[in-house]
Amino acid sequence: MKKTYQYLFLLSIGLFAFQSCEDMDDTVHVSSGLEVESFIYRGLNLYYLWKDDVPDLADDRFASTEEKDAFLDTAASPEALFQDLLYKPVSKFPTDPIDRFSVMVSDYTVLENLFAGVTKNNGVDYGLKRKTGTNEAFGWVRYIIPGSDAAAKDIRRGDIFYAVNGVPLFYNSQTDNNLALLNAENYTLSLADYNGGAITPNGRSVSLTKTELTENPVYDARVIAAGTHKIAYLSYNGFTANFDEQLNTAFGQFKAQGATDLVLDLRYNSGGSVRTATRLASMITGQFNGQLFAKQQWNAQVQAAYEDQNPQALVNNFTNSIGSAGINSLNLSKVYILTTIGTASASELVINGLKPYIEVVQIGDKTTGKNVGSITLYDSPALVNKDNISTKHKYAMQPLVFKTTNADGFGDYGAGLAPNVPLMEDLNNLGQLGDVNEPLLSTAIGLITASGRMIHQNPENANRDLKDSKSMRRFGTDMYLENIPTGIIRK
Repeated sequence: MKKTYQYLFLLSIGLFAFQSCEDMDDTVHVSSGLEVESFIYRGLNLYYLWKDDVPDLADDRFASTEEKDAFLDTAASPEALFQDLLYKPVSKFPTDPIDRFSVMVSDYTVLENLFAGVTKNNGVDYGLKRKTGTNEAFGWVRYIIPGSDAAAKDIRRGDIFYAVNGVPLFYNSQTDNNLALLNAENYTLSLADYNGGAITPNGRSVSLTKTELTENPVYDARVIAAGTHKIAYLSYNGFTANFDEQLNTAFGQFKAQGATDLVLDLRYNSGGSVRTATRLASMITGQFNGQLFAKQQWNAQVQAAYEDQNPQALVNNFTNSIGSAGINSLNLSKVYILTTIGTASASELVINGLKPYIEVVQIGDKTTGKNVGSITLYDSPALVNKDNISTKHKYAMQPLVFKTTNADGFGDYGAGLAPNVPLMEDLNNLGQLGDVNEPLLSTAIGLITASGRMIHQNPENANRDLKDSKSMRRFGTDMYLENIPTGIIRK
């Protein structure tokens, strides 16, 4: 069916959504038995970032409702339709994919729990590496989540595991058996020693059970005295809006202790809320309240609506408050940020958004390269909330719908943000998070105090993670927008 969208005035300077209407009586045509497929098509046809690059999403793709229904009816499953409508549909190991991150779930409570930091988790946050020169793989423990099953077991940061339930981990460009093994709710890890790249089984094992777990992303917050400097150190592992008050409290403690510098550890932070990222950037600074932190770029139709009716809705500005509470800001002109290949989305947004305003010294490895974000779409008239949601299913989508740029207009970091000081983590000398001798933190302290003895060099046998526990989780590396008020689109 040929469609022409007319956008009316947006109801808020925040994020908006549209209510898609078949006729002037505000009804949406849905054929019986195609409820999920119709929802998928309607949401992607309206919001998808790469809509113009997917011929089947073109507004003039179908000559009639019957023709569109026939197209939807050919899909093997809702999941297959969703994949087919993505720009370069993703696979387990896609070749040069454009859309690596759009997801769909059959139960929207899964997404809602993830937003709140709730996952089925045994508490082991891990990375997976390929053993040099082989197709063997192994895992290493990045950190243990407090209060988890693993926190009560004999496993800790730096431990190496080579098998799950007795099945060795391996690298294969076509399949991902590791994901199936590690997605189980109960499993036993076989542990090994690591020496210069050699993996030697040590006879130890640990059995773990996943439970519903809420992770506080503020993992470690402390102030380190180093000469005339008081260096705030924050290990922050997810932009989870439910914990913004705890994040603000940490910065309040930094201020109370007279912090002169900040080392922000985002090496295991795969992203989350844009609003939280904006607040964190405001806590680091404070002197740029009301100025542009980041700007969104949507598909051509949505972008035109913003620019015509309410361009302010496209921007995220530095702020000085969280609700009615004031933000605890450090007013820094320089920040040191620790990164790895697992640093993604909202973490990268903070780095990129701060660069036009203050000096950002990035220490570690290049980041993931995720400069795109998403919104949650439900099968409801407005799509972006659950008002009058369909009772026939619980499917929801988290498609990519926008890119971000900073105040200088830069946002092309799909290949990752490169560090100023390259330094990959060394499994032979991993150290403990927050310890002044841990190589990445030690290097930051050395740069702050001009103490060269604390600056480390890249290890000879370092290699990047293939995947990690967050990137292997659906929606684990997403950047998303919240609280989207509704507007109207008419055909």
